[in-house]
Amino acid sequence: MNVATDIQIPTEDRQRADLYNFLGVILSSPPDEMMLAQVASLSGDYTDLGQAIATLAKLAKLSKPEMVEREFNNLFIGIGRGELLPYASYYMTGFLNEKPLATLRLDMSRLGLTRSENVFEPEDNIASLMEIMAAMIVGRFGQPAPLSEQRTFFNAHIAPWARVFFADLEAAEGSVFYAPVGTVGRTFIEVEVEAFRMSGQA
Repeated sequence: MNVATDIQIPTEDRQRADLYNFLGVILSSPPDEMMLAQVASLSGDYTDLGQAIATLAKLAKLSKPEMVEREFNNLFIGIGRGELLPYASYYMTGFLNEKPLATLRLDMSRLGLTRSENVFEPEDNIASLMEIMAAMIVGRFGQPAPLSEQRTFFNAHIAPWARVFFADLEAAEGSVFYAPVGTVGRTFIEVEVEAFRMSGQA
């Protein structure tokens, strides 16, 4: 379902969605040469998030697709398993395919979202959750979700564990290109946590 052309998304929300979507893409598969060139063209301001983006852009300029692919495989796939397990169930319970995944599937069904047929990863992986947030913000599958609904989804499925995952990605032994991805993710999630907290008090 396409977004209606007359839906107006505030610039700030569009930027939030873009960053969620970027994190979803960069964490779902290793970037190709075109993606690395796009990342290399990014620039950041003097905020912590902006500095992390600038660092990532510098690394993208120095990186080759095959190098980043090896790093991605070591971090997330490995032989048997990668250095990190980027799943809500694992971070929240210590096991894969547990209650957080079941709860997410219920919420996805309520929102009219389903896993793509060509995606075999459990829905509670970090890339999918980032993409779902982006879709909710811009209304990719219908109307944009109200801020209250975004906050409920975020607090249930992302806030309890994503900052820890991104911090682990920053510090992972195999992280080079993905270390600043971790910084971008952790810093952005911290901003979102505070923004949702403030909106809940309004």
